[in-house]
Amino acid sequence: MIEVGNYNRLTVQRLKDAGAYLDDGKEGILLPRRFVPGGTRAGDELTVFVYHDGEDRLIATTQHPYAVVGDFAFLKVVGNSSHGSFLDWGLMKDLFVPRSKQLSPMRLGGEYLVHLYIDAQTGRIAASQYIEHLLSNEVLTVKEKEEVDLIIYRETELGWSVIINNKHLGLLYANEVFQPLQVGDKVKGFIKQIREDGKIDVVPGKPGYNKVEDEAAKILQLLKEHNGYLPYHDKSEPEVIYSFFGMSKKVFKMTVGKLYKEKKIELTKTGIKTVDE
Repeated sequence: MIEVGNYNRLTVQRLKDAGAYLDDGKEGILLPRRFVPGGTRAGDELTVFVYHDGEDRLIATTQHPYAVVGDFAFLKVVGNSSHGSFLDWGLMKDLFVPRSKQLSPMRLGGEYLVHLYIDAQTGRIAASQYIEHLLSNEVLTVKEKEEVDLIIYRETELGWSVIINNKHLGLLYANEVFQPLQVGDKVKGFIKQIREDGKIDVVPGKPGYNKVEDEAAKILQLLKEHNGYLPYHDKSEPEVIYSFFGMSKKVFKMTVGKLYKEKKIELTKTGIKTVDE
């Protein structure tokens, strides 16, 4: 069964001047010639994205949209009409946002966080700014220390409200953010705490020593690139450490401690250096 608004693995039914027709159990879905991979033959299987063209026919593409149905995405308005707005989502045909699905009239050139869905009346892919009813913390599908996908939803007094795995809402505290963020950014993180009321605190990056393993390799590489010495230590300012290493001071200290215990680095009064072999 064809899944509109998502990727499908389909068999090439026949090749024509217009392109390749892919088996849908009927007369076939056209993959326009410009998107047909070189050397394609009848019987080959291709992974394609399926959506409707301007004449309401199903069509396939090997292009990759910025989001698929069910996703949240931060997209730019490239056109407006009396019925709604059009967003650039990486395909030739723009994504439509009905007026009824806009929180306020969308501005040409503006970027907005939207949810992609299938319109029940037309069967077409559309987008909506109404998001929160799709997110719930009543039945959680995550646990503490689990790595998750985060989308920055909006700024709050405490930090950032985030969407977790396209399902839940969480809070990312400002004092745990060491990188510039804006609405729509997608970052990796993990569940720091699940509170009794179902609220979720998250942190960017990886949990505990999973993160340290990655950062240890980074520090060793940076030492190698700087002749075995770096002028950073546990007294360095957090902002200075983040600016150079791209990690929080807490993670830096944990990682340096690990490398020191493994006798891979030496600690000096002014920085860290590679152990001479």
